[in-house]
Amino acid sequence: MDSGRVLAEMRDLGLVATEFGPDGFLPAAAAERAALLSKHGLRSVGGFAPVVLHDPARDPLPEVRRILSGFDVERSKPGLTLVLAAVHGSAGYDERPPLDIAGWTALLANLNRIVSLAADAGVRAVLHPHVGTMVERSDEVRRVLDGSGVPLCLDTGHLLIGGTDPGELAARAADRIVHVHLKDVDAAAADAVRHGRIPYTEAVRAGIYRPLGAGDIDIAGIVGALEGAGYDGWYVLEQDAVIDHEPGPGEGPMADVRASVEFLAGIGS
Repeated sequence: MDSGRVLAEMRDLGLVATEFGPDGFLPAAAAERAALLSKHGLRSVGGFAPVVLHDPARDPLPEVRRILSGFDVERSKPGLTLVLAAVHGSAGYDERPPLDIAGWTALLANLNRIVSLAADAGVRAVLHPHVGTMVERSDEVRRVLDGSGVPLCLDTGHLLIGGTDPGELAARAADRIVHVHLKDVDAAAADAVRHGRIPYTEAVRAGIYRPLGAGDIDIAGIVGALEGAGYDGWYVLEQDAVIDHEPGPGEGPMADVRASVEFLAGIGS
């Protein structure tokens, strides 16, 4: 879908800010990005950054510096968030290689290096546990929490698919959660992905992600737990979908996001 249409639909739904989206969705230059978002009444909160972190022979900092060059730090108050995903280096999220001790050592060290590098640039770096990356499953999330100082992006959908109870994590590690992606999912489909009965991409195409309140995650409970712990970051709505044709006006992801916005408004009231 054209970025102009997506941004206009976001504005019409009452959204006030956005992450940058995938490479190519918004202009690469920070000033041009800011101007386009401002045209649609939106501000930036940061962006998703898939980076290889586990290869001892590969320094991720040059790539991270390139990504940070697109962050308009001076005009973004409060600061922006770099949402890291520890990708494996090949295309897609359906498979991933095993990670050995050397890989874990590199990954944890690189997370700390990137947190420091981003902070020097006025940006907060967080790790996003994500299906099909090197940090997906519950034991891997725990290993990151225990072995590094990186804050987390709590993505409710990806965590559940990977086998982590997002509500339990929100309660147990609230002090490490500084950014949130709210998703709802079909638990049966999540179980099928987790146990290899269906590839992740196929599950997304089939509708594993549901509007907030229409799936099996206790979104209201998670938001309540975070708010009770003093969370003051963004709640980013992500309606992941495979779009192979142009939706009609008001259809497709826009309809699902409208339902999610209404659900959140109900929580707030």
